[in-house]
Amino acid sequence: MSTIEKLLDGNKAWVERVKNKQPDFFEEQAKGQNPDFLWIGCADSRVPSNVVADVQPGELFVHRNIANIVSPTDLNVQSVLQYAVMVLEVEHIVICGHYGCGGVGAAMGDETEGVIDQWLEPLRSIYNDHRAELEHMGSEQERYDRFCELNVIEQVAHLSESRFVRQAWKEGRELSVHGLIYSLETGLLKNLEVSVSGT
Repeated sequence: MSTIEKLLDGNKAWVERVKNKQPDFFEEQAKGQNPDFLWIGCADSRVPSNVVADVQPGELFVHRNIANIVSPTDLNVQSVLQYAVMVLEVEHIVICGHYGCGGVGAAMGDETEGVIDQWLEPLRSIYNDHRAELEHMGSEQERYDRFCELNVIEQVAHLSESRFVRQAWKEGRELSVHGLIYSLETGLLKNLEVSVSGT
């Protein structure tokens, strides 16, 4: 069984690898952050943002939760959004979902999952809004995959209505919201072509 020592040993090995390649990496990181991207993704352990996008620490400001939901009543995601847009002045916000998302799968069913049931309620609304499309799909897997995509698309729409995003656009700032989805089976990100920019 793994212990906390596994993480600490891994950290030491990572630090040594980084220092061997870039001796001043950590000193530079300590000076501050200036990421171009806010990445809002799923908390699933198989979808680590820096790894799947192949970027270094400091390039993504990250928020993750179950099923990458952007709720106007969630103070956590709203605080991250405000800081990223108004203080860090990121130029891109990425909503990244993934196929096989457990939260999306749970929202497709009728079972009560306890506290998480409340969290998933917005997904059930998305499912109901798209019920006709989803129920005419050929297989359960196609329906599941499409629902994962629809969740990302809806979250992009929610973000585009955010007061912080709207304020940035009103100020004439360059800011775009994008929807991506990750395949656990291939490791590839897919652009859902629903990007929105200020006018």
